Amino acid sequence: MLNGLERIRLASLHDKVVPVEQAIQLIRDGSVVGMSGFGGAGEAKTVPLALADYAQQHPLKITLATGASLGNRIDGRLSQAHALARRYPYQADPDLRQAINQGEVMYIDQHLSEMAENIRHQNLPRINVAVIAATAITETGQIIPTASCGNSANFVEMADQVIIEIDCTISPEFEGAHDVYVPATRPNRQPIPLVNASNRIGTLGIEVDPAKIAAIVINHLPDTSFKMDEPDADTLAIAQHLIHFFEQEVASGRLPENLGPLQSGVGSIANAVFAEFQHSNFHDLEMYSEVLQDCTFGLIDSGKMTFASGSSMTLSEPCAAHVMKNFDMYKDKIVLRPQEISNNPEIIRRLGIIAINTALEFDIYGNVNSTHVSGTKMMNGIGGSGDFTRNAHLAIFVTKSIAKNGAISSVVPMVSHCDHIEHDVDILVTEQGLADLRGLAPRERARKIITCCAHPSYQKSLLDYFERACALGGHTPHLLREALSWHANFVETGRMQ
Repeated sequence: MLNGLERIRLASLHDKVVPVEQAIQLIRDGSVVGMSGFGGAGEAKTVPLALADYAQQHPLKITLATGASLGNRIDGRLSQAHALARRYPYQADPDLRQAINQGEVMYIDQHLSEMAENIRHQNLPRINVAVIAATAITETGQIIPTASCGNSANFVEMADQVIIEIDCTISPEFEGAHDVYVPATRPNRQPIPLVNASNRIGTLGIEVDPAKIAAIVINHLPDTSFKMDEPDADTLAIAQHLIHFFEQEVASGRLPENLGPLQSGVGSIANAVFAEFQHSNFHDLEMYSEVLQDCTFGLIDSGKMTFASGSSMTLSEPCAAHVMKNFDMYKDKIVLRPQEISNNPEIIRRLGIIAINTALEFDIYGNVNSTHVSGTKMMNGIGGSGDFTRNAHLAIFVTKSIAKNGAISSVVPMVSHCDHIEHDVDILVTEQGLADLRGLAPRERARKIITCCAHPSYQKSLLDYFERACALGGHTPHLLREALSWHANFVETGRMQ
């Protein structure tokens, strides 16, 4: 019977296999723990869940660094056990979100591309213990990641000790799907030699000094699957506005016929937008993104997409079952990279990425809030949207024009929190229409956004605000005593108006 040892092909490591109860003793109160996982995929599971159970009886607090969000309610379980003192760079768990907004957990909401660099150059604390999910360990000791690369290579590089969690739920076919490239430490760094989305520039696994491996644990818990909302009339309208825009850009000669490499943010709206490409005339599409979602594999299956590069695979249950069963069909069409490569500004600028991300709200001048509800309460985090927005050839944000049955307008006089400034944002899209902001001054942008993107129930109020602000003057006209009044109204009454 297979017990996981067959996946540890370096026989000298077999004696490192221990029960999880023994492995978690390496993690102590005050430890800085670097854990694999990105977008709810590729995380270690047995170790953090056992640590959460242990912390319920033996209080401790750790600093937890990951690639991005974790699945299997790991962040939630650790939060419930009050085991987190500090967390970065991204999360998407309701219990952890509550702990962050109550001030119990100190949360560093950081651009995903920067985290490995900040650890490497000691702007963030050194990793005491890395906990890394693995498909296998090779004969030479390389760690083969699972469904994400995230920051795992950096954690292994910088950690004092490494716990490897062999994931027996992942098909051995995953070996060969990764491309692990680790930039040299400055000042000896060279340009990253990646010039096409499909280039392979690194190794198939993560190099590790065997002396660092303190424990190996066998895991039989699968990755979390995600429920993707079915497209509705609004998300289909957003998708159709974008498809029409791309058709015009190709016709004008500003984009090639296959558009160039695409990036998609996480979530149902972005997933629905990309799924609509299946019904378009575009072909030979490529993706250079951070998360590969259901839409990616739908586009590959339909023959519309030839290659997809990411850092993680975040899939619904039926899509995950299909992909895992037929992984040999996809192996030459996808690659998973460390997030400091998938989200690297140098590469994004070089490849000319078209970045499509989701906004919580944007204002009449094109500033975007991706993270904070009413300016104060953290939702999830900026993730990789900043990496792509600042450096993309086209930076696009999509959202529905209203939320909570019209109580909230996603187009506001001034954003209550700014993640992406107007200088970086090219295109805004709601179900109402698309605003092309390229080459427009602030006053021109405002009229375009109000006319094209705002919901009819809020258009008149936005236009009234803008015209009264213009009467006072200024390059970017505002009424400072009113600019955030819509948000204040919502906090006080449950409606912006």
